[in-house]
Amino acid sequence: MRKKILVEGMKCENCAKHVKEALTSVDGITSVDVNLVDKYVIVETSAEVSEEAIKLAFDTEKYNVVGIEIL
Repeated sequence: MRKKILVEGMKCENCAKHVKEALTSVDGITSVDVNLVDKYVIVETSAEVSEEAIKLAFDTEKYNVVGIEIL
């Protein structure tokens, strides 16, 4: 399954790296592609990953999830 995550607060490549690391640590997420310009992330999952699990990955970061869409 693919999901698009809209993220506020990403401003630089270092931000993108932190977001990618945070999402990669979530069980079930197999790939993470960050689009820094348009402020979204595409994740692919091997199992169902809840929106809550995705949002929890951002709890320790300074970024906010503003929306999640299934692609």
